[in-house]
Formats: sequence, C-alpha cells, structure tokens
Amino acid sequence: MNIGAKNHPKSLPFPSHAERGGPREECGIFGIYGHPEAAKLTYFGLYALQHRGQESAGIVSSDGKNVHEYKAMGLVSEVFNESRLSLLTGHLAIGHVRYSTTGSSVLQNAQPFCVHHAGCTMAVAHNGNLINARTIRAELERHGSIFQTTMDSEIIVHLLAKAGARGIEEAIVATMALIKGAYSVVMLTEKSLIGFRDPLGFRPLCIGKLNGDGFVLASETCALDLIQAEYVRDVEPGEIVIIDENGIRSIRGASAPKRANCIFEFIYFARPDSNIFGQNVYTFRKLLGAALPHEVTIDADFVMPFPDSGNYAAVGYAQAANIPLELAVIRNHYVGRTFIQPSQSMRDFAVRVKLNPVKETIKGKCVVIMEDSVIRGTTSKTRIKAIRDAGAREIVMLVSCPPTKYPCFYGIDFPTEGELIAARQSVEEIRRFLELDGLHYLSIDSMLKAAGGDHTRFCLACFNGRYPIPIEDRSGKFGLE
Repeated sequence: MNIGAKNHPKSLPFPSHAERGGPREECGIFGIYGHPEAAKLTYFGLYALQHRGQESAGIVSSDGKNVHEYKAMGLVSEVFNESRLSLLTGHLAIGHVRYSTTGSSVLQNAQPFCVHHAGCTMAVAHNGNLINARTIRAELERHGSIFQTTMDSEIIVHLLAKAGARGIEEAIVATMALIKGAYSVVMLTEKSLIGFRDPLGFRPLCIGKLNGDGFVLASETCALDLIQAEYVRDVEPGEIVIIDENGIRSIRGASAPKRANCIFEFIYFARPDSNIFGQNVYTFRKLLGAALPHEVTIDADFVMPFPDSGNYAAVGYAQAANIPLELAVIRNHYVGRTFIQPSQSMRDFAVRVKLNPVKETIKGKCVVIMEDSVIRGTTSKTRIKAIRDAGAREIVMLVSCPPTKYPCFYGIDFPTEGELIAARQSVEEIRRFLELDGLHYLSIDSMLKAAGGDHTRFCLACFNGRYPIPIEDRSGKFGLE
C-alpha cells in the first residue's frame, strides 16, 4: 500500500477512545411544557438522547401545583415503565440522562436535582461542567449551605435559592454571573419551564414547538424528531428562555465577546441525525472524511469503518477518494452493558464480543480503517490486531479529526494529559504502537473548513490547548468529591 502526504501540516499526536474507542458521553437534557402527557414525551425525548449518558435517568413533572419525581441508575428503558410514568402527572416535565464528569456515579447524584425552598419547588438538569464549582461550594458552605450531592449541578440550585427573593429571572441572571464553565440547563418550577445556556455556548440546547401551545427544550434535535416537534431555533449563548402559561419569552442572562461551541459534539457526541450549532452532524462527518483525500494519497482496496464511530467519515472518504466502502466489521447489537466475564485466557473478549471482522472480505487486502478519534489507543490496538488476524495484507488508519493532545475541562470526560496517547507520542510512535502500516490525522485547518471555515466559534482546546476560559486547576477535579 502506498501512502503519501499532500501538502498538509505535519500531523500532531493523538489518542484513541476506550470503550467505543473514545471519550465518555456527557449528559442529555430535555424539557416540555403544555402537553397532558409531558412525562411520557420526556421519556421518549430521553430515549433519543440516551447516547449522551448511560449511568442514570430521571424525570420531574408538575401539574401546576404538585411536583413529582423519579430517577434511578440505568438506561432510560430500565428506569421507567408505564406504571412509573403514570405517577408523573402534569403538563410540564424535565428529564436528564447522565454520565458523570464531576461527582460519583451513584443514585444520589442522578438528575434532575429537585429541592423545596421558601414554599416553592425547583428542579434542575444540567449538561456541562463548572470549572469554579469547588470555590463556590466552599464559599456557600462557609455561609451555612448544606450539600446533598457531589455534583457541580447542585451549586446552581444553591445559588438560585440564595438569590430567589429577587424572582426567578433575576436569580438566574445573578447565578450566571457567578458560575464559570460549560452549562446548558433546563429548569422546572411548579408553573414554568426554563432553559439557559452559558455565554460561550459550549453545549447545545434547542427549542421545539409541539402542535398547539406546547414547547420543548432539548440537547439535540433528534429528540424533537422522535416526538414530532418542530425545530424553532437554538437557545442562544447567554440566553434565558422562560415558558409558562403566557407563552415563551427570552431575556439576556450573560454575554461574551466570542463563542466556544464544542467541536467534539460534531466529531463524536451528537447523534448524526441531529442538527447542532446550526449544522447537520451527518453532513459534517461526511465532510471530514471527504477532506482526507486532499491531505493524503492511499492506494487501497477499500475503506472500512469500525461501527459506529467511523461510519459517516468513511462514506465521505469513499466518495471523495473513489474507492469502495466495505462494512467489513460486524457489530453485535445484542450486547448489554454487562456480561459474564471470560477467563484470562480469552483476552480482548470485551472488544471481540461487540465487533467481529469478515475474514473473507479482508483477507489479502490493503485496508483503510476510518476512525473518528483515538484517545488512549488501547481499544484501537485490539481492533487493528483483529483486522490483521483476519488476513489483511496492509492496514492504514485515517482519523477524521486532529490529534487529541489536551484534556477537556468543560464537560467531556477526556483523560488527563498523561493518558492521552497523542500527548505522549508522535504520530510515528503511535503508528508503531498500533502496529499499523500507515497513520494520518485530519488537520485542524481541514476540520474547520468542514465546519464552514469559521474558527472563531469553536472550542479547539483538546487539539491546541487554548482554553476559552482559563483553567487554573489542570487536575480537572473541579467537582466536589
């Protein structure tokens, strides 16, 4: 197999994902106002957002007077059933699926977080990470606040309660002035649904319209599609949206001179059928793959993805490079989150039980493997070995994003720098570690061209180390454990 560079900047080092081959998901949030089965529609919305968090799920509902809640560890389909949903009455509800970026993975930390204060009830569901959580918590505790969880999200509730005498809108504005980091939030009171987003707009949050007078807030538009809600627009960075019996209104909560949309939402997290930050995810990922033939020439028999991470970039690459696309690794869709552990002699079983190569297609061929990212490298190494064992003559891996060299402090569970393979090794060293015949990462410039060429609206910190909000504590332990 011949592989030659085409006038592109020198590749930077980059790591592989570890349990789907990449970083852990973050959280998904959903809210609905004005539907008699609000909790059931929230269940469906969370089902659509399950990819964003698989540790716990919760729903809080209100009928205008009484607030009901239920949350538990597990997937949405495991946590809720018809009888549990029937108890969550009301025309108003919010929901959350969680993967912890701060706080332990225990039921105590499941969301939405619901409190009763000064005769009122409020519930909050948060996607993101507050980088000054530890400082604010210490200050609140000095003034008598008692915390029930180790989540940074609970800090938002304490700050809202502290400023509650000013009214809910002013309390949110005051809270946004104090917290720093990434936050998209849906909030419920007895009579209203509220959404707000940090002024840099790290995490997505959109508004949908139901038939009649109903409104929806969701992390991604795929959740709107499932319940047949019409996309209206995104919640703007720094905006507060209030939905109640008077309809929907908006106020400015905070402002910033720039944007910092997380580009990894496009590359990895968001569902491909979603539109986020004004762009379709499926199309974006195809464009990433289509950009690679302009940077590197490979004489190969076919390109193949590891399902499902590299699927869409592989389609774009195959079309642009005019080589066949083969689905030469088959995914077992019936693998649960747990299974009986094999003996030590059955090494790599956890990976092989999920993905199995088609030997008849691979044997004797020069193969291009498409991956969306490489974080630690360990999972990719096992997968590549499986392709080699299936008889591939030569293997080149293309990665449809730049090397991930720096940890994320804004709500993605990237490992520390020491665990990121690209932070420690050159591309050539990574190639040798993965036992590849060739390895190429997409350049930052080509990635930004796929995103429309506007480099000013994205957070690229995981690639270039330039953090939009200065990080004082590089340990990443902003939470409360």
